[in-house]
Amino acid sequence: MQSFRTELENPIVEQEIIELERKIRAYQEGSIPDEKFRSLRLARGVYGQRQPGVQMVRIKLPFGKVTFKQLLKIADISDEYASKNLHLTTRQDIQIHYVSLDKTPELWAKLAEDDITLREACGNTVRNVTASPTAGIDPLEPFDVSPYAHKTFEYFLRNPVCAEMGRKIKISFSSSDRDTAFSYIHDFGFIPKVKIVDGQEVRGFKVLLGGGLGSQPLLAHEIFDFLAEDQIIPYMEATLRVFDRHGERNNRNKARFKYLVQKLGLEEVLHLIDEEKVAIKNKTVVIDRNKIQQPAAPTAAVSAVEPVDAKAYAIWRATNVFEQKQKGYFGVYVKILTGDISTAKARELVAGIREHIADDIRITQNQNLLFKYVREESLPHLFNLFTRLGVANAGFDSTADVTTCPGTDTCNLGISNSTEMARVIERYIHEFYEDFVFEQDLKIKISGCMNSCGQHGLAHIGFHGSSVKAEGKVVPAAQVMLGGGTIGDGKGRVAERVIKVPTKRVLQVVDLILNDYKRHKSVEENFHAYYDRQGKDYFYRLLKPLSDLTTLSSDEFVDWGHEDTFATAIGVGECAGVVIDLVATLLLESEEKIEWANKAFDNGQYADAIYHAYSAFVWTAKALLLDKGVNSSTQSAVINEFDARYVNEGLFAFPTSFSERVLQINKYEPSKEFAEVYLKQATAFYYEAAERREALRVVNS
Repeated sequence: MQSFRTELENPIVEQEIIELERKIRAYQEGSIPDEKFRSLRLARGVYGQRQPGVQMVRIKLPFGKVTFKQLLKIADISDEYASKNLHLTTRQDIQIHYVSLDKTPELWAKLAEDDITLREACGNTVRNVTASPTAGIDPLEPFDVSPYAHKTFEYFLRNPVCAEMGRKIKISFSSSDRDTAFSYIHDFGFIPKVKIVDGQEVRGFKVLLGGGLGSQPLLAHEIFDFLAEDQIIPYMEATLRVFDRHGERNNRNKARFKYLVQKLGLEEVLHLIDEEKVAIKNKTVVIDRNKIQQPAAPTAAVSAVEPVDAKAYAIWRATNVFEQKQKGYFGVYVKILTGDISTAKARELVAGIREHIADDIRITQNQNLLFKYVREESLPHLFNLFTRLGVANAGFDSTADVTTCPGTDTCNLGISNSTEMARVIERYIHEFYEDFVFEQDLKIKISGCMNSCGQHGLAHIGFHGSSVKAEGKVVPAAQVMLGGGTIGDGKGRVAERVIKVPTKRVLQVVDLILNDYKRHKSVEENFHAYYDRQGKDYFYRLLKPLSDLTTLSSDEFVDWGHEDTFATAIGVGECAGVVIDLVATLLLESEEKIEWANKAFDNGQYADAIYHAYSAFVWTAKALLLDKGVNSSTQSAVINEFDARYVNEGLFAFPTSFSERVLQINKYEPSKEFAEVYLKQATAFYYEAAERREALRVVNS
């Protein structure tokens, strides 16, 4: 690994990569426990695949932006280290698969040369910050949200407040009231708003809090109808401090922020957030509106060409092209089936578009691509290129544009082959329901399991992988979900579970629903109105014959894209991270956090030093509680239990209580003076705890 140690301009990134290599080696030698190492690699974008011995690497692309150079670099990386395929995700990331663990530091180093990171693409932290792909060119937007998404990404990357939470946090910025970034299913969702105050434009956001999909989807709460732009990051920081302290850590199924809101109640959560405001690093965070500039429009002369298929071109242009707010330029969507594009095709694509689009590609939430600043004369050129590459399918964001996760292709949690199911459904709609290629008020989304990585929970027609038993065998099945989707301006609907059918019958489900919709909807009805009028029971009865397991054919015991009889093989999912309950490991981590606190203090980063010291207090206390067989599920419970089990029993002494000492963190401004005192207190507590445990270990040995 010596070759890259002096090549990176960013010393922080360089050190992180060197540290990753060192810890991989330590793990392989057996000196780092598996659970600890898993948490460490997840925070660096390295995710265990379904296939043993190889990794999925998630490349973090804030708000889905990628340049020509970056896309080519990622393609080169996939060729050298992975499977020569790029998978576009619903979180606007790119994933590559079948990577050797040993190669991940080298891979990361090469990506970092072009300002691409893996840091915190997985794990219990702030995940990729998403935004409407049309941000900056959306005719309906009050202003470009890209700089706000970028600043949020920058602010929370490597931030100690969100480095080791109980679960992940997801943040989105929609470009307009159409809410194309789905604010209503995020932990934080932002929709841009403008006020005129004393004749001046004032920017802010509608703020949605506590939404989420997964196995139990919950809609977000509207907290502010207008929060000033310089307040959004301080508000998020205060909220993350609350989640870190009070969020569940043992039961990961209940460890998302939405469950904390459900447990404590919205009013109490908002009260706790207010209490944290005194201690946050910055009371205001000014956003540099010019940080993300609009890209230069193409200037090369373009010769006139005719589309290779005039009829297909007309349909493609009607469904995949829109006029930007910048006069004379167009946005062009490219449908990428199941989000998978080979590296060879990606290179051909870049080579063919260079002279026709701006150098700012956006990955969309439905796993497609958006090109910007296309001139009228370039549209036939692009269509012909896409036709040659097999990506000229019409119907972006229509019923014929099916979103899916990787499913059993690579994911440990996958139950069914969601990718092949998506391909089959798309082909079926293009062949038999051409009119639905133009229908953008009816979306189909598929997930390989109930966790909703394919967003089935917000689909008009959704499917997630499942299974049923018949004739003593397990049959691959799909749970049918209906009636979900975006309403707009922060409002949405969660799809309802209607019925479960064998996966090989999903085309019949699509057939029955689309036909019924065409026959029975009124002229003014969209799918939501039609679904509400008919009612859930109507659709249950409509689809019930498809659930009959007495009529199964031999083919229905085999999942889509497979040849062998179906069998569930669900592993342990890693996207939520793990809980580390090893006493020795916790004490080592406490020592590490004190080191980080001292470094931050020496660099004048007093808020960071304070938070590292706070974490050292909690981790040390948790370690000692485990010695007593107490495994508390939240940081606040750790603090209270330590008072009950150690302080009240006279085993540790504080002027008042352990709780009062630790929770000084939300009582004082993050000054140099407080940081110095608090760090000394945390250090003294750690050393006393470590000495006591060592003494006990010697006595008991």
